[in-house]
Amino acid sequence: MNVIAQAREWLSSDPHEETQHELRILLERAGQMDPLAVAELHDCFRTSLQFGTAGLRGKLGPGPNRMNLVVVARAAAGLAQYLNHKGAIGSVVIGYDARHNSELFAKVSAQILSGAGITPLIFPHTVPTPVLAFAIRHLKADAGIMVTASHNPPQDNGYKVYLGSGAQIVPPADIEIADYIQQVTHSGPVRDLPHGDTWTTLDHSTERAYLDHTAKLVSKEISRDTDLRTVYTAMHGVGGKTFMELAHKAGFPEPIKVEKQFEPDPMFPTVAFPNPEEPGAIDLSIDTAISHSADLVIANDPDADRCAVAIPTTDDKSTWRMLHGDEVGALLGSWIAQQSTTKSGVMAQSIVSATVLKAIAEQSGFEYQQTLTGFKWIGPIPGLVYGYEEALGYCVDPEAVKDKDGLSAALKIMELAAHLKSQNETLQSELDRIAMQVGVYATDQVSVRVSELAVIPEIMRRLRSNLPTEIAGAQVTEFIDLAIGSPQLPPTDGLLFNLDGGGRVIVRPSGTEPKVKVYLQSVVSVDGTDLAAARAQAEANLAAMAEVAGTWLG
Repeated sequence: MNVIAQAREWLSSDPHEETQHELRILLERAGQMDPLAVAELHDCFRTSLQFGTAGLRGKLGPGPNRMNLVVVARAAAGLAQYLNHKGAIGSVVIGYDARHNSELFAKVSAQILSGAGITPLIFPHTVPTPVLAFAIRHLKADAGIMVTASHNPPQDNGYKVYLGSGAQIVPPADIEIADYIQQVTHSGPVRDLPHGDTWTTLDHSTERAYLDHTAKLVSKEISRDTDLRTVYTAMHGVGGKTFMELAHKAGFPEPIKVEKQFEPDPMFPTVAFPNPEEPGAIDLSIDTAISHSADLVIANDPDADRCAVAIPTTDDKSTWRMLHGDEVGALLGSWIAQQSTTKSGVMAQSIVSATVLKAIAEQSGFEYQQTLTGFKWIGPIPGLVYGYEEALGYCVDPEAVKDKDGLSAALKIMELAAHLKSQNETLQSELDRIAMQVGVYATDQVSVRVSELAVIPEIMRRLRSNLPTEIAGAQVTEFIDLAIGSPQLPPTDGLLFNLDGGGRVIVRPSGTEPKVKVYLQSVVSVDGTDLAAARAQAEANLAAMAEVAGTWLG
């Protein structure tokens, strides 16, 4: 009965007809003792979506544990109070993707910010997340809001917040904003919040500035003289138009579009899960590449902050494979190092990414840093020249975009592929060259998705109480409980095992999904020129480590 009372109270104050209708139907079904409706109702009201360093993200629907107009309005009001308290009474840039209710959430945010005396600058149409991140610095705004759920399922949406530096929020800002959101939540219905009707709808000059700047990241000498054939998919997201314009401005031959996935569609009809990492997500791209005898496949996720790459594995280009995020990370890091004239600055990566970047950075004369998982930690690093995380996130232009940018990363990969093609080489041969130089760094991941979040701390507790001294035959040379923190890394829930020979295992809960992930790394030096043997040994090591990790996760 308590949840019924909560739902009726919500219904009386929810100004959005769509969620009102959903809630009325749920209440009617729950009154008839429909077990699925009762369970859904309890899930909608059992807790609240927590605002953190990733902002908000969750399933659309009524109640405090769903993404809806009420939750978004409170988040905008909390952000406004935070900015006013800091004395930053200036402007906030607002962008949104093509998901269900994204435009509505963006416009409600503009109304709330306007009512709080802050000037909203809202894009006139959908934009990729990197364009929003660029706009914050370009327009010298005090903050930015991007309404997106990135690569989550169709039923989700999200709310990402940036501060004036152009980087995602980190502690203590996230905690302070969350406190203001709580104050707003307890102050009364959202319809009583001050709503303004004054904001600036941006013209196309900000997007043109992004296009002009980003296109200059690649060498026209390389792009204009290549016959590189690139297949591109936007994964039903908002990156397609921007990517095609970038490729044209940079001077590349026109990429071949995966037509069925090019236009934005919030239902993501051709993929079970709109994430290029998921099995089957780039099958249409591979089919297109085979039919056009292409050299390269580029895939963005729906908000285009991630970039996936696939390459042919045979001379006739009839078989393909998708590169691991760490392989793309190594290719970009090595290419940026080769192109740099100063050899100064910092190359950085998240702690769960392969440490091959450390070897590349040190051999090339760059400083190197590791961070916690997430670009909120990588983007703000002073002197950053390149950063990446294995989950397909790459920052190749940190002065302009202090976040992962799947569009600029795609251009740099195309530039490298075109350069290599002019030398009768390929991305695979470049990976071989890197391995010969620094060794084979093979990585893999094992994960378990849980239906009850309470299972996650139990898995972590079980591991902490029974620490292994060896993993798949390799001695544990160092154990670090990441929850304790260190001078280099803030505390986070995770376990790190360094192994004899450079191998490594990291166990951590996912920050965006109900999963526990285990990240595996095997390092094998190349003896003479027998690269194939080294890779085979590394893969065998990973298979043995994955078997052990599977038993940990049950």
